Amino acid sequence: MTSSEGFDAFVAARSGRLLRTAYLLTHDHALAEDLVQTALAKAWFAWSRIEGDNPEPYVRKIMVNTYASWWRRRWTHEIPSEELPENSAAGPEYEGDLWQALQRLPRRQRAVIVLRYYEDLTEAETAQTLGISVGTVKSQASKAVAKLRLDPALLSGTPATQETPR
Repeated sequence: MTSSEGFDAFVAARSGRLLRTAYLLTHDHALAEDLVQTALAKAWFAWSRIEGDNPEPYVRKIMVNTYASWWRRRWTHEIPSEELPENSAAGPEYEGDLWQALQRLPRRQRAVIVLRYYEDLTEAETAQTLGISVGTVKSQASKAVAKLRLDPALLSGTPATQETPR
């Protein structure tokens, strides 16, 4: 199999999962698609180095780093001139109070939650993907879960069960 065929096979097999991760990071379908395309374009140039290993963590790391650089960069080019229509593209699996609460988390905490609990990565894999220590993954996940527990939208929904302290 040539390098190009290997890349094509990877994209065909993994683009759905990468798109889901991108959407959970951006909470915008158009931005998620742009993020996946940008990450895959960057991965293409490094494909000869990474195709022998498991390339998915490498591409995921590109995606998270690209997303981080997008929100760090100050955007001044587009100014909406009219009221935008409601986004009807969001699927029911990404609706509701939990998704809104997730969007209120700081971006690093959101990235940790998405990678740990939605992508089901280990703490070590999450740390490697984000380029942070395992301890930082643990602390960011703990802080994010604590914020989610106190989120008013999540508290007002269903009655919370009382947990006994450990």
